Amino acid sequence: MPKMKTHSGAAKRFGFTAKGKVKRNTANRRHLLNCKPHKRKVALRKRAYADKTNVEQVKKLLPYG
Repeated sequence: MPKMKTHSGAAKRFGFTAKGKVKRNTANRRHLLNCKPHKRKVALRKRAYADKTNVEQVKKLLPYG
């Protein structure tokens, strides 16, 4: 049976923690940053976790993650 291919777009956006949770970057950090408070921008630097409804789909896209 051939190897499964990793989805390269998903590989750039998602990662896994040691316990298997799916890490992702937070949204709203691309543009229009001058109107957002500094406190909010600092909070948006943190990694977030993918919702449990999307975890199964992400794991299919990243079979070796």
